[in-house]
Amino acid sequence: VQLQASGGGLVQAGESLRLSCTASRRIVRWSNMDWYRQTPGNQREWVAKITSAGAISYSDSVKGRFTISRDDAANTMYLQMSSLKREDTAVYYCYGIGLCSGSVCSNVWGRGTQVTVSS
Repeated sequence: VQLQASGGGLVQAGESLRLSCTASRRIVRWSNMDWYRQTPGNQREWVAKITSAGAISYSDSVKGRFTISRDDAANTMYLQMSSLKREDTAVYYCYGIGLCSGSVCSNVWGRGTQVTVSS
């Protein structure tokens, strides 16, 4: 299984973007799916999580502005980002834990998508 993140772009501060993370195959079972972000020279930073049970959590830096969701039928996870700030500028990655397609399960990082917020 591969994950592909998309939806990034250049926006002004205060605007919104929606990121998508789509699996290359039908996922029959999974544990957690997360969004991370990374800026040059820094470690990857955790942003949000959604579990298979529907539990959701956010980092303090995005709480109240970002919303994580999923569409199991579409094998896709989303990150709706609102009230964007310059400090949200980063490459955003999705990460799936325990993604099972058929009998094969794995933890998978998606390719990143660049989000740039200008003031």
